[in-house]
Amino acid sequence: MSSPATGRTDGAHGPAVKAGAPADARASVVIALLVGSAFGMILNETIMSVALPALIADLHISVATAQWLTSGFLLTMAVVIPITGFLLQRFPPRQIYLASMTLFSLGTLICALAPGFPVLLTGRVVQAAGTAVMVPLLMTSVLRLVPAERRGTMMGTITVVIAVAPAIGPTLSGVILTALGWRWMFWIVLPLALIALAAGLRWLHVTADVRPVPLDVVSVLLSALGFGGLIYGLSSVGEAARGGAQMPPWLPTAIGAVALAVFVARQLRLQDAGNALLDLRPLRHRPFVVSIVLVVLSMMSLFGVLILLPLFLQDVMGVDAFVTGLAVLPGGLVMGLLGPVVGRLYDRVGARKLVIPGAVVLAVALWAFTTLTATSPLGMVVAMHVVLVVGLSLMLTPLITDALGRLPGDLDSHGSAIMATLQQVAGAAGTALFITVMALGSASGAAGTDMAGAHAAFLCAAIIATVALPLTLLVGGGRREPEPA
Repeated sequence: MSSPATGRTDGAHGPAVKAGAPADARASVVIALLVGSAFGMILNETIMSVALPALIADLHISVATAQWLTSGFLLTMAVVIPITGFLLQRFPPRQIYLASMTLFSLGTLICALAPGFPVLLTGRVVQAAGTAVMVPLLMTSVLRLVPAERRGTMMGTITVVIAVAPAIGPTLSGVILTALGWRWMFWIVLPLALIALAAGLRWLHVTADVRPVPLDVVSVLLSALGFGGLIYGLSSVGEAARGGAQMPPWLPTAIGAVALAVFVARQLRLQDAGNALLDLRPLRHRPFVVSIVLVVLSMMSLFGVLILLPLFLQDVMGVDAFVTGLAVLPGGLVMGLLGPVVGRLYDRVGARKLVIPGAVVLAVALWAFTTLTATSPLGMVVAMHVVLVVGLSLMLTPLITDALGRLPGDLDSHGSAIMATLQQVAGAAGTALFITVMALGSASGAAGTDMAGAHAAFLCAAIIATVALPLTLLVGGGRREPEPA
């Protein structure tokens, strides 16, 4: 399956696509397979959002508990993704892909058969473990197979995966929930996942450098404890406000912060010997750091609204699940159409001329959300959502492409892992933060979402977007060669 310790492998006999080779027909097949698989997997990040009111009633759980079906998915990805830097160095892409799709398929089956919330959450965690590996694998493969002058366009396609898939998740779940019930959200996905697994067995042959790097188990544990503690603590604030938290929220938050600090210190010590679980040298490059911060803030806003909007439409405005799904569909379609267009614009004008206006549009849209009431026209909500995704589209593709494109080639896999990790942490943190703010802002004794809580959460999102505006001035202009390591 592999060549000698420091050799090259494609994980299977048959034609292979050489790393760094021009993006020919075989490379296009590989990228198309990865993009399609990642789209279906990331779709599951938010597929439960419209179903939350039904699950709350069916499984007799609270809003704060139900949101773990999304937060738990994102948190698991944040815990697993740091390991992918190690995996991409140690194993060939074919093996990583097959393991990823197998885990995702197994998790989907568990969810479909789940008799209650604990098993359903377990299935979501298994799904997420498979999904986590796919995003860095996709990004790294694009950097290896696509020439630099075409990466903006290709990253625009990846933006469709990263941002559009979760954006249309609520639409798909609304249709399925209305017609068939929540279990069918998994029964429909399962055969598609199995088809993707079979396609990978047949067509995924990518040559890549591999070496027997050791896995630092202590770093894995510190990563899990750090990210897990922070997100769990933040998510517990809402439950604590209602007297339902298992422990004081500050305790897991503090443990997570300490564990994360120790994790960073350990990586800095191990990376000089090339044994770090997550090489942090990409963070020495200022353009990468600036882009990372803006991507984190953008993803917090995106996932916060993706969770809040369905709850607001159903619980405050009284819209049913089917109409809710249709209401968020235009935004998902607009983002899908803009992704490749913005990618081509980045190839021509660079990041700065796109990111600054995008951030302004995003902030304006989120402040507009704070004006909504229970009697606001549905068309106005749809229009606001479309404006919001236009702003996000102008930001995400240029930021991600610019950040990764400026790194030296030997840091590609770790830069992709850092980017993907922080995206998922941001999504989990945004979901937990806005649900918590909504719970704290709700009228006393409110069981679900009410107008006061929704307003507080939208206000929080608008403030975060406004804080991000000055940072966009630090984004670089035209495309440059990577800085020296």
